[in-house]
Amino acid sequence: MCAAVLGAALAGVPAAPEARAADAGAARPTLRWDLKDSGTDARFRGLAAVSRSTAWASGSKGTVLRTTDGGRSWRNVSPPAAAGLELRDIEAFDARRAVALSIGEGEDSRVFRTEDGGATWTETFRNPDPRAFYDCLTFFDRRHGLAMSDPVDGRFRILSTADGGRSWRVLPDAGMPAALPGEAGFAASGQCLVSAGPRDVWMATGGGATARVLHSGDRGLNWTVTDTTVPAGEGAKGVFGLAFRDRRHGIAVGGDYRADQASPRAAAVTGDGGRAWAAAQTPPAAYRSGVAWLPHRHGAALAVGPTGTDLSTDGGRSWRPVDPGSFDTVDCASDGSCWASGEKGRIARLRR
Repeated sequence: MCAAVLGAALAGVPAAPEARAADAGAARPTLRWDLKDSGTDARFRGLAAVSRSTAWASGSKGTVLRTTDGGRSWRNVSPPAAAGLELRDIEAFDARRAVALSIGEGEDSRVFRTEDGGATWTETFRNPDPRAFYDCLTFFDRRHGLAMSDPVDGRFRILSTADGGRSWRVLPDAGMPAALPGEAGFAASGQCLVSAGPRDVWMATGGGATARVLHSGDRGLNWTVTDTTVPAGEGAKGVFGLAFRDRRHGIAVGGDYRADQASPRAAAVTGDGGRAWAAAQTPPAAYRSGVAWLPHRHGAALAVGPTGTDLSTDGGRSWRPVDPGSFDTVDCASDGSCWASGEKGRIARLRR
């Protein structure tokens, strides 16, 4: 289906009460992906939507881009010390402050922070343990955040900051359940670790016998774990992306990232904060790596992957394809704007 179908589909999604009040008497807007010229062929798996005008994207070749004019122009603000690294996740507080994570074994896993829109960066963490491999990061607020590593000594490792990413410490693992053989996180979209509210955080896994989601209600000190319905059992299968619109309602997407493999049951939903997961009644037809709730549109969400975008209007229980373009990740800002990014420099904004 073409991008116009996305706009037509979303036009029928009920808005939240505050949005309905604002739109009273006005025609409901249509929405569609509006591709932007990023000026690069980097693959952007990291994305931070700040607003309709401002977004950050991070990706291959140590690349970080920033726009402050809605994507009409992009500034290359890549950290010089990240050249050659894979910057798979970025979290931004506003147009000037952002924290980016590079992935890889040992010292390839690093955290960089900027306070001046990317003009300068400070490396605030470099992983000293060759057994650790950091995948994703998330922030609860402007001060408190976490990053996750694949298991070390049989347990996922959690890194914590309480000063906006200026300094980090490894948390004790006494409250972390044991990992399954082969279990790990997927650094595919910056969404294997997500938070909602001041203390709740969820972690997605794959590669083990089952695809699981771990939850902590105390900023990463103690965790519970639940099996999902997303297929696993091989290193290429599992949950790749999570999104929570509040402490209770979440969506998990994933599947098998190999292009020649089918991905049945590639989405699941929870209504109790992740204590139980139910398979989507009509899941996306293919692997999906990124997912986001649409602000101010009750029950609406987007899932993206290399073969296109899917839309749900019932809280993730059913999905239908709406656009064939390739994206790795999607993110929405509090003002209702949504952005997506992926391979070959593809960045787009969902336009009214």
